[in-house]
Amino acid sequence: MFNIVAKILSNFSKRKRLIIFTITACLLVLAIFSHTEPIPQELVYHHLSDQRLWLTVPNFANIISNLPFATLGLSGLILCFRNKEIGISWYIFFSGLFLVAFGSSYYHVQPNNQRLIWDRLPMTICFMSLFSALCAENISLRYEKIILPIVIFLGLSSVIYWHFTDDLRFYALIQFGALLSIPLILSFYKSQYSHRHYLLYGLLFYVLAKIFELNDNFIFELTAHLLSGHTIKHLLAAAATYCVYLMLKKRRRY
Repeated sequence: MFNIVAKILSNFSKRKRLIIFTITACLLVLAIFSHTEPIPQELVYHHLSDQRLWLTVPNFANIISNLPFATLGLSGLILCFRNKEIGISWYIFFSGLFLVAFGSSYYHVQPNNQRLIWDRLPMTICFMSLFSALCAENISLRYEKIILPIVIFLGLSSVIYWHFTDDLRFYALIQFGALLSIPLILSFYKSQYSHRHYLLYGLLFYVLAKIFELNDNFIFELTAHLLSGHTIKHLLAAAATYCVYLMLKKRRRY
């Protein structure tokens, strides 16, 4: 399916393709908001299976499993500073990733809606800066300074909108729309850099992370209370960002 659409769009310029994507995305948003009911945040989401206390820290496993995000965030920032070809979107991506460790840890100390906002804000920064980076490197570098602040604003707005309305539709569109853009952009555009397939590996890890998250208690029972699905979700999501880090570290300009 992607190949057919890509072949059709190959007859259009990059600018026209970007306009088509933008119009399609706007129509999709309008269609979803016009024909669906608000999606509230279910409170059962906060009832995580592994609530064990260790070293006086509640929910220890779900907190310590955020450490890879801080490590990868710092490693990515160091890589960005050493490689002058890396655009500003990647700096924002790894900065957001570093903040994920603290926002997520803060939430998991006492899971509730009030703390969840601090978990989702840095995650949204990562999603949207990744989208901006892909647009800049695969469509045109000229668009980065325009797209980056716009998508970051939209991402943060989606979290704030959920926080005040208890409606997840906008946030879900932002998150999954950004992730869906990865295979679409890789299919429709050629890049000047190698190792783009690492992004698909990262996307696969993130899909697995969501699956484990949805089966939190089942995994906890299956592993004899060793690890919960939510803890593994953190590790798989970190593996997804590690794929992004490896792509940037290994890639070469064609």
